[in-house]
Amino acid sequence: MSRGLTRSDIVKGSEDARLNIKALRSQAKNADPDTSHVIVIRDKNVIDNHHRVNDLKLKEMVDLALTSLTNADTPQTAWKRLFTPQDIVGLVPTPHLNPTHKELVDIVRDALMNIGIKENRILMAQGGPEKVKACTSLVAMPALKAHWLTGIGTVLKNYIMYSGEPSKYHHQDSAKLGEIWKMPHVKNKTKLILVDALYPLCDKGPQPDPRYKWFYKGIIAGIDPVAVDTVGVAILTRKRAELKGEPWPLSPPPLCVEEADKTYHLGTSNPEKIYLESLGWQENVLI
Repeated sequence: MSRGLTRSDIVKGSEDARLNIKALRSQAKNADPDTSHVIVIRDKNVIDNHHRVNDLKLKEMVDLALTSLTNADTPQTAWKRLFTPQDIVGLVPTPHLNPTHKELVDIVRDALMNIGIKENRILMAQGGPEKVKACTSLVAMPALKAHWLTGIGTVLKNYIMYSGEPSKYHHQDSAKLGEIWKMPHVKNKTKLILVDALYPLCDKGPQPDPRYKWFYKGIIAGIDPVAVDTVGVAILTRKRAELKGEPWPLSPPPLCVEEADKTYHLGTSNPEKIYLESLGWQENVLI
């Protein structure tokens, strides 16, 4: 099932840049060369109520996301379009608050090795600037979550440690998270984004509250970090409204998303420029 994001209400205030995607409509794929492709794929059997991940189902989801994203005939061809055996690939999962499932990390590592990248050239790269400097390419693998300091703590925030000064990018200054992606040791290295949306967190923390976690049973894939975070904000915002029975915007507002587009030009936060492809299980898809 393919759907494109329509014009949405992106509610803006002088200090309150709340994002909420309200409507979807059919749109021809790649009708606009500036469109960013984002895939949401879900499987109701990928994780059970005891948090046991079905590795085979998760691999099938990753394979389908990659082939659709790259328009490839096979998963191996898809990975080869993004990475080469000469790459030193950094895997960048989320370690805190709502950690990335190890099963997803393992699937990505295995896929990279399957296209000829030696295991010693695949690094766990979450951490300070020296981690990313050792890499030629990155796979961002954050988990979908709200965050008490930045509103959303998913794609853009995933590289905060690469700044060397993470405290500079919290609260209102979270609007500058896109700056990190432009730093010389980070710029243009991200070849793929796979968001772990198996069990997201829709309210902030700093300790995860189980009342605000749920089995979404999905992954979100793309190459444009701003577009992927825009879709993530939409899912979190819809879930929050569902739980409260009325609009419940993210707090603090996710200033980083629009600023990453308007100020840092990392991608698009405009729903009309996002081609959203929703695959697999559609119950309560929230977008």
